[in-house]
Amino acid sequence: MSDVARLAGVSTMTVSNVVNNRPGVSDPVRVRVQEAIRQSGYRVNTSARTLRSGRTGVIGLAVPEIGRSYFGLLAAHVIEQAGRLGFHVAVEQTGAAADGELDAIAHSHTLHFDGLILSAVGIDSRDRRLAEADYPIVMLGEQDYGGRLDHVAMPNEQGTRAATAHLIERGCRRIAVVTGGALEGVNVVTRRYQGYLAAHAERGLTPDPALRFAVTTMSPEGGRDAAHRLAGSGLAVDGVVCVTDTVAQGVLRGLADRGLRVPGDIRLVGYDDIPEAAMMVPSLSTVAPDHRWMAAKAVELVVGRIHDGGRPASEHVAPFQLMTRESTR
Repeated sequence: MSDVARLAGVSTMTVSNVVNNRPGVSDPVRVRVQEAIRQSGYRVNTSARTLRSGRTGVIGLAVPEIGRSYFGLLAAHVIEQAGRLGFHVAVEQTGAAADGELDAIAHSHTLHFDGLILSAVGIDSRDRRLAEADYPIVMLGEQDYGGRLDHVAMPNEQGTRAATAHLIERGCRRIAVVTGGALEGVNVVTRRYQGYLAAHAERGLTPDPALRFAVTTMSPEGGRDAAHRLAGSGLAVDGVVCVTDTVAQGVLRGLADRGLRVPGDIRLVGYDDIPEAAMMVPSLSTVAPDHRWMAAKAVELVVGRIHDGGRPASEHVAPFQLMTRESTR
């Protein structure tokens, strides 16, 4: 760093500020330092910095499935936001299982990551091992952590209520819901299903229990299978609310397999606003949580806890908007 400072004609503190992406350095000076870094071949000695500061500059991100569009989008936003604060991100896949999520906590601690953002599905919020984790953790997901951990949640019930209300406003009265298999506990499936029920109740409507179709997997294949069962049921259906856009993609394909047109015969709405939603034919109406906001808030919280582990935990729910596209027009 001293060599870089001499080449650039600045102090070592200025070089440190540039390397760690801190504010307070003018653009011309930052460019000059970056050019000196390039010329000298300087690289940060991570081991030395860790020994000196007690930090690695790395945040862990543990998600159920990195191959699913939503989690890939989330990871991209977290990496972008963390980079702005001078942190790198290591991504791990948990398989949506409690053991995998607890392993991610243990691995992050063993590898000396400075903190962890965990998108939890399987872990019980009351699990003693989670409660005893003496480590900066921010939870993403639907569970209630009782104010014990920083938590950033999706507007699951609110968003699905808005999506269902949108179909009702478009004249739909026989609205099917394609959702997960189990309606127990607190999770994405139960919260979004409650939103579906709430939209009906607010308008004095009672949905037909027979119009609930459970997917075997939260995937396009699961959605396609559910659509085949819906089409073969003989039930009158004029709208469908899907638990995720990924499932809705399969439902769209499955309805087409059976000669049903969207939106001509059935209107369709999803949840997540993954990048593929706008590219489907027809383009998919969907609930769009502010993914960038969620990532920024999660990174802000974990970095804040890295610097101040004693502050109170906080709960946050992302804002959202309903994207109305061709599938409900």
